Amino acid sequence: MSVVGFDLGFQSCYVAVARAGGIETVANEYSDRCTPSFVSFGPRNRSIGAAAKSQVVTNCQNTVQGFKRFHGRAFTDPYIQSVKSNLVYDLAQMPSGSTGIKVMYMEEEKVFSIEQVTGMLLTKLKETAESALKKPVADCVISVPSYFTDGERRSVMDAAQIAGLNCLRLMNETTAVTLAYGIYKQDLPAPEEKPRIVVFVDLGHSGYQVSVCAFNKGKLKILATAFDSELGGKGFDDILVNHFCEEFGKKYKLDVRSKPRALVRLYQECEKLKKLMSANSSDLPLNIECFMNDIDVSGKLNRGQFEEMCAGLLAKVEGPLRSVMEQTKLKKEDIYAVEIVGGASRIPSLKERISKFFGKELSTTLNADEAVARGCALQCAILSPAFKVREFSITDVVPYSISLKWNSAAEEGVSDCEVFPKNHAAPFSKVLTFFRKEPFTLEAYYSNSKELPYPNCSLGQFLIKNVVPQASGESAKVKVKVRVNVHGVFSVSNASLVEVLKTAEEEEPMETDQTAKEEEEVCTVCTVFARGRKRNSHLSFFKTTTDDAKQEKKNDQPPQAKKPKVKTKTVELPIENNLHWQLSTDVLNMCVENEGKMIMQDKLEKERNDAKNNVEEYVYEMRDKLHGVLEKFVNEADRDTFSLKLEDTENWLYEDGEDQHKQVYVDKLAELKGNSKTPIQKRRYMEAEERPKAFEELGRQIQLYMKIIEAYKAKEEQYTHLDELEVTRVDKQVNDAMAWMNSKMNQQNSQDLTLEPVVKVGEIQAKTKLYSTCNPVVSKPKPKVEPPKEEKTENGPVNGQEGTESQPCNPDKATSAGTEKGTAENKLPEMDID
Repeated sequence: MSVVGFDLGFQSCYVAVARAGGIETVANEYSDRCTPSFVSFGPRNRSIGAAAKSQVVTNCQNTVQGFKRFHGRAFTDPYIQSVKSNLVYDLAQMPSGSTGIKVMYMEEEKVFSIEQVTGMLLTKLKETAESALKKPVADCVISVPSYFTDGERRSVMDAAQIAGLNCLRLMNETTAVTLAYGIYKQDLPAPEEKPRIVVFVDLGHSGYQVSVCAFNKGKLKILATAFDSELGGKGFDDILVNHFCEEFGKKYKLDVRSKPRALVRLYQECEKLKKLMSANSSDLPLNIECFMNDIDVSGKLNRGQFEEMCAGLLAKVEGPLRSVMEQTKLKKEDIYAVEIVGGASRIPSLKERISKFFGKELSTTLNADEAVARGCALQCAILSPAFKVREFSITDVVPYSISLKWNSAAEEGVSDCEVFPKNHAAPFSKVLTFFRKEPFTLEAYYSNSKELPYPNCSLGQFLIKNVVPQASGESAKVKVKVRVNVHGVFSVSNASLVEVLKTAEEEEPMETDQTAKEEEEVCTVCTVFARGRKRNSHLSFFKTTTDDAKQEKKNDQPPQAKKPKVKTKTVELPIENNLHWQLSTDVLNMCVENEGKMIMQDKLEKERNDAKNNVEEYVYEMRDKLHGVLEKFVNEADRDTFSLKLEDTENWLYEDGEDQHKQVYVDKLAELKGNSKTPIQKRRYMEAEERPKAFEELGRQIQLYMKIIEAYKAKEEQYTHLDELEVTRVDKQVNDAMAWMNSKMNQQNSQDLTLEPVVKVGEIQAKTKLYSTCNPVVSKPKPKVEPPKEEKTENGPVNGQEGTESQPCNPDKATSAGTEKGTAENKLPEMDID
C-alpha cells in the first residue's frame, strides 16, 4: 500500500512519502522538491510542473496557473469575474455552469474543467511519487485550505479520481501542520498533564489561515479556525505589479496589461523582488530587458515603501488572530507556542504583527514549505495497515455552520435547524427522526453567508424517497443520518423507514430519543414532529445522561401505564442527491477516459522527441569525434564524406525533419550508423585504446612464467618437485607466446592507424590463456612426507600411540575418565614420559 501525502498548493506542490521508518519529501525529475502548479498545452502534448513553468512566457495564453481557487465556483461568481481580466489565459462557462479553462491543445480549441486541470497536476505528482517509491501509487492524502467549502472539496475529490488516486482523506492544511508538529514535538503535553495550546498560522500564496489546537497525550484537537482568503502572497504580488504597471505607464508610456507576455514577465520579476525585500531593507532594482516594443524598463523599491503600499493588507492580519481567541475564550498567556508556516511567512512585517499580537516570539519548528505535505503523509501512514505509527487521535472542526431546511405540513411552512454549528467536531454523524407520509426533501446550506468567501450558501438537496404512511394511516417514522465525513464534506448518508408490525399489551417505559455511538463517533438523535397537524416543528437535541440522572428522572415520573409493546422493522430508503458542482458519474468517467488518452499522447510524444534527440546527439557527437579522438583512424576522404552526411542530416532536422513520426527518426539514425564507415572507425579507435592494455597483461604473464622456469633450472628448493617434461612444455609455450607478441607489436607499430589493425584485442586476450595451461604445472604443491614411526617403549605409548598392554598409573582416575568418555572409545589415558 502506497503512503503518500500531496500538498496541492496554489503556486507550488510538494510530495511526501513514508519509507525507511520516516517521512521524506521527494524530488521531481529536476531534483527539485518543489513542483510548480503549472499546466501548459501544446500542439502535440501537455507539459506539467517545471516544464510548463518554463513555457509561461513563450506559450503564455495556453499555460495555466492559479486555478486552485476556481474549484466549485460558477462562471458567474463575482470572484471569477473579478480575476478574469487579470489572467493571461481565457476562462469559459461549462455546460453545468461551472468555470472552465479555454486553451489550444492538439491544434484545436478545448475547454477543460477545473477538475480536469487539477487532475493533470495530480497525475504529475503521482508520477513523482511512483518514481521515488518504485511502485504504483493509489492511496494518498491531499491537502486543501481549511476555508474550502463543500463544493470546492467535492471538486478536488473528483480531480483525484480523474488522476486515478484513491484519496483516503482531504486534510485541512492547518490540520496537516498540526499533525506534523505533534509527531515532532513528542514531549507534549506538559509534565503537569494539562493540554498545551498551540496556535498555527499558515501564510500561503492564496490565503491566510489560523487554527488553535490542544495537545494532550497523543490527542490532537482543533479548537477553532479563522481565515482570510484575500490575505496571501498573491495579494502582495498584485500590489507590486499594479505599482510597476502604473510607473511604467507614466515613465515609458507602456500599457503593460495589453500584452499578456509582458504581464507574465512582470509578475515573475515582482515575485523575485518581493523575496529579496524580505531579506534586504535597502533600495532594490527591478530591470527587464526588451520588456515591450523592444524597450528596456527599470525601477526600484525598498521594504519601507513596499510596507506602506501594503498597509491595507497588513491591517487584516490581526482579524483572524482575534477571532480564534474569541471563539476559544482563551487568554494570550494560555498559548504555549505560535507556529508559523507557509511561503508568505518570510515577509518580516507579517511576522512582526503576529508576534506583537501574542506578545511572544514565533516558533519555526517545521519546514515552512514542506510541513503540509509531511503532515498529509503522516496521516496516510496512520490510515495505512502497512505502517506502525504512534497513536494519534485527530479531531478536526467544521469551518462553517451548516443548517437543514425542509417543507413541513402545509400549515407550518418551511422549517429549518442548525445541525452542525461552526467549530463542531468532525468527522461526526447525527441522526434525525421525522414523521412523514410521503417522500420529502432536505436542503443543506451554510447558515452564515457573511463567513463564506463564496456567494452561494446552498450545499445541495437530498430527496428521501419511498416514504409511505403506516398501515393505520398515520405518519411513519423516518430516521435520517446526516454526516460531515473525514473530507469535511456534508452528506445525508442514510435514511430508513421504521415500520410497525404488531402490538401487545405490556408495561413498557415511554420511548425516548438518546445518543448512540456509531463508528466511534457520537450520533445525536433529533426528533421532528410532523404528522400533518400542528405539532412541535422544531428539532430537539437530547444528550446522553448518566445512570444517576436517569434513575432520578425515573423516580420523578408518575407510575407508568401499560403501553403496547411495539415490534418494528427497518427498511432502508433510497436517497437522491442533487449536489452543486459535483461531476456526474457519466461526466467523471468521460474525464477519466480522456485523461488516460492524454497520458498516452504525452508518452508517445516523449518517445518521438527522444528519437529525434538521439539523431541530433549522434550528429554532434560524431562531428566532434571526427576531428577529435577518431581523427587518426579516418582517412581524409572518408572524413569529408561522412562530415557532409552529418551536415545534411542536421539541416534535415531543422527543415523537413522538424516534425516527423518516431519511426522516421529511428530509421535515420540506423542509416547513419549502418551505411557509413563509422562503426569501422570507432572499432579501430577502441582497438587502439584497448590493445596496449591487452599486450601489457600478456607480457606480465610471460614474465611471471619465465621467472619460475629460471628458478626451476636453478634447482631452487620450492620448484624441485616439478615434473621436468611438463616444465619443458611450459617453457616452449611461453617462448612461443613471447615471440608472437614481439612480432605482432612490431607489425602493428609500423601499421597505418586508418587501416585494419594487424592484431585485434580478442586475439591477444586468447593468448593470455597461458594461465589456464601453465599455472597448474608451476603451482603444483610439494608431496607430503610422512614422519618416521618410532618404536614403543616399556613405559607405554610414545607420541600419542596407544599400547595394548600398558596400565594406567592411577586406576581410579582411569576408571573415571573411561566412564566419562563412554564405551565407544577404549582408549587408556596417556602417560607423561619422564
